[in-house]
Amino acid sequence: MQTTFTDDQLKDAGTARANEILRTCVHCGFCTATCPTYQVLGDELDSPRGRIYLIKDMLENERVPDEKTVKHIDRCLSCLACMTTCPSGVHYMHLVDHAREYIENTYKRPLSDRVLRWVLARILPYPMRFRVALLGAKIGRPFAPFMPDARLRAMLEMAPKVIPPVSRNDDPQTFPVQNKKMRVALMTGCAQKALNTDINDATIRLLTRLGAEVVIPEGQGCCGALTHHMGKTSESHAAAAKNIKAWRAEMENDGLDAIVINTSGCGTTVKDYGHMFRETETADDAAAVADIAMDVSEVLMKLNLPTGGAPDLTVAYHAACSLQHGQQIKTFPKDLLKTAGFNVTEPADSHLCCGSAGTYNLMQPEISKRLKTRKVQTLEAVKPDIIAAGNIGCMMQIGSATDVPIVHTVELLDWATGGPKPPALTAPRKRAPEVPILR
Repeated sequence: MQTTFTDDQLKDAGTARANEILRTCVHCGFCTATCPTYQVLGDELDSPRGRIYLIKDMLENERVPDEKTVKHIDRCLSCLACMTTCPSGVHYMHLVDHAREYIENTYKRPLSDRVLRWVLARILPYPMRFRVALLGAKIGRPFAPFMPDARLRAMLEMAPKVIPPVSRNDDPQTFPVQNKKMRVALMTGCAQKALNTDINDATIRLLTRLGAEVVIPEGQGCCGALTHHMGKTSESHAAAAKNIKAWRAEMENDGLDAIVINTSGCGTTVKDYGHMFRETETADDAAAVADIAMDVSEVLMKLNLPTGGAPDLTVAYHAACSLQHGQQIKTFPKDLLKTAGFNVTEPADSHLCCGSAGTYNLMQPEISKRLKTRKVQTLEAVKPDIIAAGNIGCMMQIGSATDVPIVHTVELLDWATGGPKPPALTAPRKRAPEVPILR
């Protein structure tokens, strides 16, 4: 794609990177075949190629984005399926992230949008605030059908029936092991600590059982993804900087073989810290952290997972977009589940997003609901006993629309190697009632 940025425009690092990305696009349209929003909406401007044209026009002309441009860029899930499909290697993630930052800095959204984004940025990255908000949403859920805004209804609908107790395993500490094979830091996350404490608990048990000393570093917190994808760069970088400081301290003291991340959305962001901080004095530390950041499945592939301990159950594996497209990890979780003895199957169109996508299901509930319905139908079609996933957002999204229990991959691997049965499998499930979207 030909671009016409001026020399002065290219002095900005973000614009220069956008120019590099735009010039790799050859207009082929392969991305439209795997773009969930294009498949649902059928609008070229809701495809990666269409959004690329909008972003190019906006950045080259340095214009204040109009409502139409913002609408179509906001509808992007950042599922990154287009990056897997693209034969030219267009790094769409960096391009759309820069566009979102540009919009955040130049466009005045309607008051309701600004309030919603402010609330989400002030609550979701903070586990205790999130817990309080979930309690309020749980109380308010019966009134959801009467809410005039679909986004408010989606927020109420998201509240789980049971808010898990705080896990003390998430506190800063070290879990020592005998015959240590490696030393790893576990990123405990933010939303996950409020929504499902079983995942980190199972991860710690499994890693220590396999010979990995696990440390929960002092000072770590939200990876920054939630605000990063809203274009709130200063807030996302502040969160990321705290993690970099915390992990570098562990690397310099007793050393780390890996930073383990069991929420794939966070993993995609942490692995991109080197790019995010490339123009700052933190660049070297950020790159060092990104170099040893690993999804939990990558670490488990390095350890000796016992074979054949699982019960005879069929597991439908849901591939989170941030794992299969963002990190290009496609086979490890399935390989591990098979090694453990589970019968593993995948749904049709496993490359397509479930519609969760961070805060997307709260900010674009109608599109998200259509994607969720399709995903659940394909999962249920393979008649599984259990659904496994590697991302808390996907688990909440899919779990709200099916009676099939859904658990994190590490919970199943922990169970198969001597850990407790996942709590989600011990009680009868009944899907949450759908909250109607009023038009």
